[in-house]
Amino acid sequence: QVQLVESGGGLVQAGGSLRLSCAASGRTFSSYVMRWFRQAPGKEREFVAAISYSGGSQFYSDSVKGRFTISRDNAKNTVYLQMTSLKPEDTAVYYCAADRSILRITSTTAIDRSWGQGTQVTVSS
Repeated sequence: QVQLVESGGGLVQAGGSLRLSCAASGRTFSSYVMRWFRQAPGKEREFVAAISYSGGSQFYSDSVKGRFTISRDNAKNTVYLQMTSLKPEDTAVYYCAADRSILRITSTTAIDRSWGQGTQVTVSS
């Protein structure tokens, strides 16, 4: 129902910062809860962050809390993930996702969820 395109990944040193963007197509962006997930080689996909329809509520995994900030600009149909104090263990492919439900906010699966193609984040030590 919505097309998502991530950008902003790259190679950074530990302690550095990176800002990921996810641009959505469509006319009902504000109707979607937006989430970020990541998947490292050999690991399961894990929840990173989520943001409610108008940006009023944000949710984070314990591993990124205090370091990452999720935000959205509904006028631009874009969700962001500002990552600071990056660690090598943050290395993963980062995916944005959109669905209409605020329930089970950390769930890695949902029936009616759209996914972006992913963007690689590599943090060197």
